[in-house]
Amino acid sequence: MAVYRAPPQLSFPSFTTTTTSFSPRHVSPIMSNQSPKSSTSTSIFTSATKLLWGPSLPPGLLISTARTAWTTVWQLMMTQLAPSDSSGSYTRPTSQFRLNPTQFSSAASSELHLYVGLPCPWAHRTLIVRALKGLNDAVSVSVASPGQDGSWEFKDYNSIPIQDKDKVIPSLDKANRCRNLKEVYKSRTGGYDGRCTVPMLWDSRKKEVICNESYDIIVFFNSGLNEFARNPELDLSPPELKEKIENWNRIVYPKVNNGVYRCGFAQSQEAYDQAVNEIFSTLDEIEENLSGSRYLCGEKLTLADVCLFTTLFRFDPVYNILFKCTKKKLVEYPNLYGYLRDIYQIPGVAATCDLPAIMDGYYKTLFPLNASGIGPAISSSGDQDSLLRPHNRDLVGKVVEAEYAV
Repeated sequence: MAVYRAPPQLSFPSFTTTTTSFSPRHVSPIMSNQSPKSSTSTSIFTSATKLLWGPSLPPGLLISTARTAWTTVWQLMMTQLAPSDSSGSYTRPTSQFRLNPTQFSSAASSELHLYVGLPCPWAHRTLIVRALKGLNDAVSVSVASPGQDGSWEFKDYNSIPIQDKDKVIPSLDKANRCRNLKEVYKSRTGGYDGRCTVPMLWDSRKKEVICNESYDIIVFFNSGLNEFARNPELDLSPPELKEKIENWNRIVYPKVNNGVYRCGFAQSQEAYDQAVNEIFSTLDEIEENLSGSRYLCGEKLTLADVCLFTTLFRFDPVYNILFKCTKKKLVEYPNLYGYLRDIYQIPGVAATCDLPAIMDGYYKTLFPLNASGIGPAISSSGDQDSLLRPHNRDLVGKVVEAEYAV
């Protein structure tokens, strides 16, 4: 996931490619980019409008001019924020650093460091596998936050009281002491001027980017670091399930993981219609599958589930609203919503989830989609307290077996 760095003439923060309990409310201002002068600016605008046209609506010419100007600027911003094809459909740029196990000599000869951002679903999947495998000590992590200029920045949040020692919070750069992620990328041998995305796996000894493709990283965490893992016996991609995992990935990645972005970043009605229909037809398919299976591939949690979870966790609070994935809320899918609660309650997973940071990262950063920067109240289905309710997913397979036995 990249935080897009806008050119100076535009200067808007946005990103393209990833807990406290609370009742429905507005999100924390921790990562807010709103200026303290906003109330003063509002009063100036209010006085000016009263002087120009009193209590009436603005003149038609002004409205049409403003509409044309905003549409033009929006299209320019979206062109840089979310590259699209000729139909207006979002086209995700490919990752520049892929992990080739044959070229990666040895984890023992490296000092691995993971860079993530909490709003990013792609980075989130790496944090989950890191936690489940027990790699917190073997792979240190730095957590970047969206900056006002659109880049991933490092900030010190050590003053925030944390009850869970494994809770992931925004931090300074622990490996390179850089101010932002772009500086880290540029510090590699040979430099770098491309997209500075998270997640990114870094070799602190060699000062080199190992990988910035999320799926490569979670595969590596699952099987490539067992000698350092506290849970080496856990296999999220067992040989007997690899074909099923790959089949689900071929469905979930384009139509759900990337599908929500294709919906939110669509630049034509046709592109939006296609994306939103694919999202919900796929969710219908997954809902049906989960009626007789605890997880996507059966009774075992796999990498396919991890990849789906990070999108589902953001679905009702973010994608349903901001990205216009509005046909249904996730809570309207009984099996999917129970499945979300099931995975959230696995030890280690909740500590990687920070809904206030996610809300701020989307609503206060994606200016072209939410120019006001105002975050919505979180529905009861989206807050993290609701995810602690009993899920009963452990009974699904047993119920199906009983039905067949009868």
